[in-house]
Amino acid sequence: MLRFLRIKHLAVIDSVEVEFDPGLNVLTGETGAGKSILVEAVGLLLGGRASGDLVRTGEDAAAIEAIFESGGEELLVRREITAQGRSRAFINGALATAGALKELSNRLIELHGQHEHQTLLDPSTHLGVLDTFGRVDALLTPTAAAFDAFRASHEELARIRSAARDRESRLDLVTFQLGELERAGLKTPGPGDAGEDLELASLRQVLASAERVERLCEESYASLYESDDAILAGLGGVWRRVVELADLDPQFKPYLEARDGIKSQLEDLAGFLRKYADSIEASPARLQQVEERLALLERLKRKYGPTLADVLARRDALTRELSDLSRGDERIAELERELATARTAFLAAAEKLSKERRRIAKTFAKELEALVAELAMERTRFDVRFGDGPLPEASWSGRGIDAAEFFVSPNLGEDLRPLARIVSGGELSRIMLAIKTLTATTRHGFSDAADRPPSASAPGLIFDEVDAGIGGRVADVVGRKLRTLGSAFQVLCITHLPQIAAYADTHFEIDKAIERGRTRTTVRRLNEEGRVEELARMLGGEAISDGLRQSAREMLTDRAKTAQSGRSGEAPRQGAGEGGRIGSDPSRPGQAKAKGERRKS
Repeated sequence: MLRFLRIKHLAVIDSVEVEFDPGLNVLTGETGAGKSILVEAVGLLLGGRASGDLVRTGEDAAAIEAIFESGGEELLVRREITAQGRSRAFINGALATAGALKELSNRLIELHGQHEHQTLLDPSTHLGVLDTFGRVDALLTPTAAAFDAFRASHEELARIRSAARDRESRLDLVTFQLGELERAGLKTPGPGDAGEDLELASLRQVLASAERVERLCEESYASLYESDDAILAGLGGVWRRVVELADLDPQFKPYLEARDGIKSQLEDLAGFLRKYADSIEASPARLQQVEERLALLERLKRKYGPTLADVLARRDALTRELSDLSRGDERIAELERELATARTAFLAAAEKLSKERRRIAKTFAKELEALVAELAMERTRFDVRFGDGPLPEASWSGRGIDAAEFFVSPNLGEDLRPLARIVSGGELSRIMLAIKTLTATTRHGFSDAADRPPSASAPGLIFDEVDAGIGGRVADVVGRKLRTLGSAFQVLCITHLPQIAAYADTHFEIDKAIERGRTRTTVRRLNEEGRVEELARMLGGEAISDGLRQSAREMLTDRAKTAQSGRSGEAPRQGAGEGGRIGSDPSRPGQAKAKGERRKS
C-alpha cells in the first residue's frame, strides 16, 4: 500500500505531502485543481515516462517521493526530473532504472488512469484483460519464447534467401574484402592482451630510442653488477654491519629478515636489464617494418573499424557470410527444416494457451456478469468470443494465435453485440471497474472482500474518475462497491460525485489558489465537519446553504449505517452492491476462501 507521498515542483504543485490510510481514500476538488497530477506523480514513481514539461515553471527540477509498504517491508521510492527532461530514480536510496520501477508496480499498486476505460473500446486490448484475469503466465511465457525462436528462424531464412538472390555479386565483394583482411594476418588478442596496434606503437617508441634504451640498460646493469663499486657487491658489507646493529638493537632485525628478498629482486632486475638490452633489434630495417605494419592496420581501421576489434569482428562476419553464400541451397534447406520445427513448437504452445483461454473465458464472463449486477447492471449478459480459428500466420505474436473480443448485452431481450458498439459512457465505466476488481483480486489472490489481508500488506488500486458518465442511484452503487473493494485493497479514488465521496474511509480535498501571482495546489485531509462542507459544495456548488449541509450530514450518516450493517453480517440486496463479494465464484483455482470483518470507517 501507499503510505506517504511527497511532491515538489510538479506542474501546479509547489510542495505537497499526503499520508494515505488503508481502505478507501477519496480525493475531491474542483475541476482543474490538480487531482490527476497526484495520480500522474504516482505513475512517474512506478516507471512512467518523464518529461521536462512537468517541472513547475521557474524551477530546475521536480521530485516525487513515496513510502510503500508490502508484506511488512517498507520501500522508499524517489524520482527526480530536471527541466531538461532528464530523470533519475532511487529505490531505498540506491539508483534504479525505470524498468525496476515498473517491476515494483506489479506488486505495489495498479493505476487506472483518467479515460483508461476508453481502451476497452479497442478489441485488441481484450485478450490482455483475459490473460491477466486467468493468470496464464505459466503458459504465456513458453508461448512467447517459442514465438521468438520461430521469428528468429523466419528472419534468418529470409536473410539467406535474400542473399541468395544476389549471391554472385555479393560473393565477389565478400571474397575481395575477406581476402584483404586475411592477407593482413591479423592477430586475435588473448585475454588481457592489448591489441596488435597498441603493442606495435609501444615497440615503435622503443625502437626509435634504441640507442638510449641500450645505454640506460648497460649503465644500470653495470651499477648493479660490474662496476668497481657495484651495488650487489657492496650490499654484503652493508648487511654485515646491520647484523652487528641488530645484536645491539632488535629494531634492525626486520630489515635482516628482508635482505634475501631485496637481493633476489635486485638480481632479477639485473638479469632483465641484460636480457632486454640484448633483445632490442636496433636497426632502421626493423623500425621501418613496424611503421609499415602500423600503417596497414590504420588503413584497415579506417575502412572496417574504427577499432582493431571492429576489424577482427568484420573479418569473422565476412567468414560466416562467405560460408553461407558458398553453401547456398544446402543452408536454405537446413533453415527451412529448422523453421518447420520452430513453427510446430510454437503452435503446440499456442494451442495449449488457446485452450486454457477458452476455459477461463467462461469463468470470466460469469464472474463479470455477477459483478456488474452489483453495479446496477442486473440484466447484463457478457461473453468472450474468439475467432473461428487461429489467426493467419502474419498476425501471430508472442501472445499466441488468438484474437478475442468482449460482447455484451446490457438490456433484457437484446442480442449480444461488440462492447465497443453498444455501451454508454456510464456502462463502460462500471464495466471497467468490474474488470479492474476481478483482475486485481485474481492477481493478488483474494477471492472475496472478506479475504482482507493485513492493512499494511494490501496492494493499492488507484482510480482516476472511474465515475465518468454515471450519477444518481448508480453513483451510490459504485460508491458501495469501491468501499467493499477497500476492504481488501487500499483504494485511492478521484471523484466528482458526492455519492461516492461519502463512502470514503479517508477524504482529501484538493484545492487550487493563486498566491503571489502563482497558481498553487494544496491537499488537505478533511475531518467530519470538513467532509460536510466539501460534500455540500459537491451537491450544490459555491452557494452552500444549511439545507445542503444537512443533506451532506444525512448522506454521511446513511453511509455509516451501510458500513455498520455490512460489519454486522446483514445480507446485501442482490444487485444493489451493499457489502457483497468482490469475486463471485469461490470455486475458482487460486482464490482463497476466507472470512473477515469489513474495515471500520
